[in-house]
Amino acid sequence: MSLELKINNDLKEAMKAREEARLRTIRAIKAALLIAKTSGANVEIGADDEIKLLQKMVKQRKDSLSIFEQQGRVELAQVEREEIDIIESYLPKQLSETEIEAIVREAIATTGASSVKDMGKVMGLASKQVAGRAEGAVISGIVKRLLA
Repeated sequence: MSLELKINNDLKEAMKAREEARLRTIRAIKAALLIAKTSGANVEIGADDEIKLLQKMVKQRKDSLSIFEQQGRVELAQVEREEIDIIESYLPKQLSETEIEAIVREAIATTGASSVKDMGKVMGLASKQVAGRAEGAVISGIVKRLLA
């Protein structure tokens, strides 16, 4: 089932169940998908693009969450947490650090990287293999640690 179809079905269910948080978040996802579809030159959005879009939405909300927590805005922070949880439910299962580390070690062996200067090669290969199942910052941290 495509993400757009799943979103439409979940939107109907959230309306029927009167779940305000889910409804608000699903509408935001639907709007982001619509904007992405209509912004370019009639390019069909693939599964990878959908995952990137959802990851971007999660990152935006995490940034807002940290700001709200710093300012002591508990009610707004709670809204962001709810939205993060709902958006993450549409993302593929995230890899653990040990799984990511194994992939990074394999990428280092494949590229023959020996220092932090080779980080770009390793990041490129590891990011393709992980593809939406881990955040770039986590991958980057593991690559730096292993190449240092």
